[in-house]
This record gives sequence, structure tokens and C-alpha cells, in this order.
Amino acid sequence: MQPRMHESWIAVLGDELEQPYMTELREFLVAEVAAGRRFYPPADRVFNALALTPFDDVRVVILGQDPYHGAGQAMGLCFSVPAGVRPPPSLQNIHSELETDLGLPRPTTGDLTPWAERGVLLLNAVLTVCPGKPASHASRGWERFTDRVIAELSARREGIVFLLWGRYAQQKGAVVDASRHHVLTASHPSPYSAASGFFGCRHFSRANELLAADGRDAVDWALS
Repeated sequence: MQPRMHESWIAVLGDELEQPYMTELREFLVAEVAAGRRFYPPADRVFNALALTPFDDVRVVILGQDPYHGAGQAMGLCFSVPAGVRPPPSLQNIHSELETDLGLPRPTTGDLTPWAERGVLLLNAVLTVCPGKPASHASRGWERFTDRVIAELSARREGIVFLLWGRYAQQKGAVVDASRHHVLTASHPSPYSAASGFFGCRHFSRANELLAADGRDAVDWALS
């Protein structure tokens, strides 16, 4: 499986892609397919976040954990589902906060591709999953790879706004240099925790305020 990502990321991560653990990870996924076992998202969308948001264009980072494990849901962007697929509960809560925070019409789609194309890196910590088995591909190497993604952004860029929702994202984002970047934390948008700090966090407007204070363009958070 050849990584389908923007050339800017290949320039930054090329040596990581050649590490033995990444070779083993690719071999594992190829063997899964050969054995008749599927994984999500489809192979051509595994690196979708790094395909749609070039390295130098990243303005905001949202961290997720692993892809949706239901058929037709995962598309390589954390929290996002393809157009026409019913938004899962966490995404519905993100829509609610977006509406409350910015006064935008409630989105009719769960497809967050427009955000990715506007500089919002929608990165899961683990990039693949077995159908119906959450976290089934955890600890196979993806976490090391996505740690490198975050570390490169932290070291080579400045002024990125990191939105860390929930304990897992906050632990993973601990490597971010807060003297060079902006880090906003809240509870996870899951129905189990959204009322404990995600609702009312106003991260969308706060991110734009921080970008504007740095003289950078705000993100257009509107979705159709």
C-alpha cells in the first residue's frame, strides 16, 4: 500500500515511512486483505488527512483516536463521515457546538472535507480499524507515525491552534510546544462527556480569534 498524501508531507515524513515498523504495518494490512478481511477506511483514504491538508497550510489541528468502525463511515478524517451518511453522536455534538458558538446553520452533512481543504488537519492517532472492532489496530505502529506528524508540526511551524478534545487527545498532544503554538482543551464531544466541558467551549470562535491575533486568516467553519 503506497501512501497517498500530499508531497509536502512526504518531504517531511519520508524517512519515517521507510522505518521497519511502517513496513511491518503495510505488510499487516496487505495480509488482512489477502485473507479476505477488510479494514476501514478504504486503502486510498487511509492518509486522507495528509492528502487534503498540505503541511504548510495547517492552521488548526483536531485530534481523534481511531476511525469509525461501521460500514461506510470512515473516510480518513477524524470525526468526519461521507456525505449522505448519518453523523455519529460525537459529530452531532460538534455540529451543535458549531451552531451555538458561531451562529451558523446546523450542517446537513457529516463530511468535514471542506475544513480539511481550509487548513484544518483532522488527524486520528490510529489510521485503520477492523470492521466492528474499535481500537483493533491500536499499538501496531500508527501511534508512532502520528506522533511524528504532530512533532514535525510543533517543531517546524508556529501559531497552529491545536484543539484537544478528551483525555486521549490531550495526552497525545502533550508534545506540542505551547510557547510556539496555541493549545485549547475541552472534554470529548461524545454523549458521555460533551456536557462536561465540550458544550460551551467555543473552540471554533476562539481558534479564529487566536489566528487573527497572529495576523493569520480565520477558518471558514461553515458546512453545507
